[in-house]
Amino acid sequence: MPDLFSSAGLDPAPATASPEPAAAGPRPLADRLRPRRLEEVAGQGHLVGPDGSLTRLLSGGHPGSLVFWGPPGTGKTTVARLMADRTALDFVAASAIFTGVADLKRLFDEARARRRAGRGTLLFVDEIHRFNRAQQDGFLPVMEDGTVTLVGATTENPSFELNGALLSRARVLVFRALDAGALGELLARAEALEGRPLPLSAEARDALLGMADGDGRALLNLAEDAWRAARPGETLEAARLVEVLQRRAPLYDKGQDGHYNLISALHKSVRGSDPDAALYYLCRMLDAGEDRLFLARRLVRMASEDVGMADPQALVVANAAKDAFDFLGSPEGELALAQAVVYLATAPKSNAVYTAYKVATALAKGGGSALPPKSILNAPTRVMKREGYGEGYRYDHDEPDAFSGQNYWPEAIGRQSLYRPTERGFERDVGRRMAWWAERRRERGEG
Repeated sequence: MPDLFSSAGLDPAPATASPEPAAAGPRPLADRLRPRRLEEVAGQGHLVGPDGSLTRLLSGGHPGSLVFWGPPGTGKTTVARLMADRTALDFVAASAIFTGVADLKRLFDEARARRRAGRGTLLFVDEIHRFNRAQQDGFLPVMEDGTVTLVGATTENPSFELNGALLSRARVLVFRALDAGALGELLARAEALEGRPLPLSAEARDALLGMADGDGRALLNLAEDAWRAARPGETLEAARLVEVLQRRAPLYDKGQDGHYNLISALHKSVRGSDPDAALYYLCRMLDAGEDRLFLARRLVRMASEDVGMADPQALVVANAAKDAFDFLGSPEGELALAQAVVYLATAPKSNAVYTAYKVATALAKGGGSALPPKSILNAPTRVMKREGYGEGYRYDHDEPDAFSGQNYWPEAIGRQSLYRPTERGFERDVGRRMAWWAERRRERGEG
């Protein structure tokens, strides 16, 4: 989808930007309010503010290829256009939805021709995550040799949706959903441009901000609808606004305190083994329009963080709920999320793995490059064999009880106790097993 302040969308056949012809008809408010400078882009001060990431990149000259990641209506397309202006590059727009391999080849050939003529190209690719892996690989040569400066826009997590090779050549900049302050700023600009206030009560104005859900373009479209809908001299109240616009105000703002309050309440209800409260908060969030996959991801996190090895099946159930929702969609798939919530809330709890992971992380970061015992290192060369690599290694399956009890820790660190199972659920059995192994080590003289 095109971004904040872009017009009707990207043409299926991308072309370089050209001066806009005189408008043949009314222009949307979002188009008329399109920023002319990066500093005017609302809600992205961390990128385009005086000390923003993109500001710093541009101050150094050529910013290199970038990936813009963020929700719709946050200014990704606009910032790419203004970047091209700032760097004197020809702006070329393409959409992964409409562009095939032949189109990309043509775009690259045109960029090479511009380069020979002494002009650079900023190639903006919307929905870049929709390209398959082979198509994404096609960008690598022209990025490496400077034929194009690629700016890809995506609403999906680039770590999962884009090739590692492409990501290694592009910096990811995160666009944030517009908060109430940024949305209010847009409304103020719109009212100044129109020369009239919005015909809304204070409550209705807040409801309009909530309906936009962090999307600046959606907000301006809704504002236009409100101006059209109100009769002369009428001030719309919140209930009337919802009725007129046929768009339900969300129960909470997914980007603000309400969102974090409810996900915190859901998580703590699961941790506190209260399935009824957990179901209530889940349904609150579902009813408010929360991203179902966000909820599924949090359930997976809860399974590892709060249930852990007390019931290893919890992680399987949480992942299965995510897959079931992916398969069924809404609303049928939401029942799988509810089942996972109840399972997690009623499961025995342990954060022993979570605690051990944090301790192990600190140990790994602070322990330097301690070499593992040479006895457990492979010795593929003669030199390594001479140095004692692999010497004295005991193959556990050949030992009594399939347990050698040898040392696996670097000598510089020594044996550490990180994972300490609880006496709850499956972890009770794990603890007994670990205690038995510890006794065998003492008997057989570890190391």
